[in-house]
Amino acid sequence: MNSTQKVFRKRIALSLLITLFTMIIALLILVSPAMAAEEAESLSSIANEHQAEVVKWEVIAAAIAFGLGAIGAGMAISRVGSAAMGAMSEKPEVGSQALIFVAMAEGIAVFGFIAALMILGKF
Repeated sequence: MNSTQKVFRKRIALSLLITLFTMIIALLILVSPAMAAEEAESLSSIANEHQAEVVKWEVIAAAIAFGLGAIGAGMAISRVGSAAMGAMSEKPEVGSQALIFVAMAEGIAVFGFIAALMILGKF
């Protein structure tokens, strides 16, 4: 493995760690209101406690759905985009076809967003 590949692997690992850290921070920001609501409702009935627990897990599931969709879209766009740019450098007339393939890869993030909205019951 040459030095360029090592640098590339380090950059990928760093970007994955930054993405994971950002997702954890976002998860904590989204879950903390649910946890605060759970503590406030601790004096109420057991049904309210159960509802707060369900809401907390719904938010976590939605964050995972959107996060994995965004990561998958990023990986797909990186590969498809680089291949599209290489193809366009050889044959500029394939630019519109390349744009279609990049847009299809971006659709993965849209599907993750829709899944998150459906989990939260907002869609």
